[in-house]
Amino acid sequence: MGTIDYRIIRSNRKSLALEIGNGLEVLVRAPHRVGEKQIAAFVRQHSDWIRNNLAARRAFLEQYPEPTADQLETWMALAQTIIPGRVAHYTATMGLMHTGIRFTKNRVRIGSCCKKNRISFSCRLMGYPPEILDYVIVHELAHILHKNHGPEFWKTVEAVLPDYRKRRAMLRR
Repeated sequence: MGTIDYRIIRSNRKSLALEIGNGLEVLVRAPHRVGEKQIAAFVRQHSDWIRNNLAARRAFLEQYPEPTADQLETWMALAQTIIPGRVAHYTATMGLMHTGIRFTKNRVRIGSCCKKNRISFSCRLMGYPPEILDYVIVHELAHILHKNHGPEFWKTVEAVLPDYRKRRAMLRR
């Protein structure tokens, strides 16, 4: 099997967490108080999860390679053209109002909604199928009503996209 290389990121969190970062790096998020031995044991305990997710991430990167700078610029222009219309459609459907739309080139956070109800979208969404784009838009608009991922949040998403679980699974792959 072999050992798994990982990088530890310490913070004021309460529990250990694993993440596959950009470049297929294994990240362990750990509280300051947790020792190296406990972290190593945690990594060993979750080695199957790590290997499965590394394989899935490799497959994803083969299907969706990192865009060039020119591709990102094209996607940015496309996002600024397409996304506002999709957002307008779903705000009308959901009866919501946002305070603005912002576009980024973020790799990981492809959508967000701040406390003041301004929504942000990564232009990288233009590299995904339309079903995922609509899912991310509805997900972020649902945060206008619910600033968490509790049951009411998911009910709001499901009311608009009954197949949101399938779309979410597509995105996670």
